[in-house]
Amino acid sequence: MSSHRHSKKRRYAAWAAAGAAVVAGAGMAAQNSMAATTWPAQKTFTGRAFDTCAAPSLNAMKAWHTGFYGAAAVYIGGKNRGCGQPNLTASWVKSVSTVGWKLIPLYVGAQPSCQTGSSPEKLTAATAASLGATDGADAVAKASALGMKAGSPIYLDMESYDVTNKACNDAVLTYVRAFDKTLHAKTYRTGYYGFTSSSAKAVATATDKTDLPGNLWYALWDKKNTTTTDWPWGATQFTGHSRAHQYMVNSKESRGGYTITVDRDAWDAPVAITG
Repeated sequence: MSSHRHSKKRRYAAWAAAGAAVVAGAGMAAQNSMAATTWPAQKTFTGRAFDTCAAPSLNAMKAWHTGFYGAAAVYIGGKNRGCGQPNLTASWVKSVSTVGWKLIPLYVGAQPSCQTGSSPEKLTAATAASLGATDGADAVAKASALGMKAGSPIYLDMESYDVTNKACNDAVLTYVRAFDKTLHAKTYRTGYYGFTSSSAKAVATATDKTDLPGNLWYALWDKKNTTTTDWPWGATQFTGHSRAHQYMVNSKESRGGYTITVDRDAWDAPVAITG
């Protein structure tokens, strides 16, 4: 996601180091720990989405609503969020939703201690559980303040790291579980953004699925607009409108007189409940 959390140079380096439409209730089976709570019907979008560092202006969003993209990811918070968000307000969310956009809330949480580079917030084995709970509560508060209601998903952003480092990987999964458990307790759905070679792989291949995300957004920059033909894990995993694929990055595009550098996503997963 073009310099969204970190510089693109760093993201490519980290990736190389690691080894290179509304549907009610869809995908509910993929969620864990959702127990007896009465959940709002899930809002799902299937189509092409984009993500970019800072939420574009309302005028830009109006100009870009041409039918090519139907959803946009927005960075709602997290200490590791890479850009300021002057446009991202509750009023903006309401206005772009009225235009017809579906929104994808993304939270840049703590990053692992074994990750290359520096981040304002890093997790360790000792802090993973408490940080996950704190960040999960903050993510819900940020989403709610923007008018993204209970039942919405929040996608936790985890950048590339060395998944062969067992202690580090275990700490990441502890953090993710605490984050997701907090979201579920507050009636928000869980999502996760990561790389097929590292952070997404850790979640998809974990033996213990308890409190892991119900929706997986995988970064695989193969320029293929699909969530199925290049899916690298079991065919029965994250089915029922629970997958998204970031397939192209740093695409400079112009629509209606507005030029924005975006990453392209194939989307078949939950989006925010607004309005």
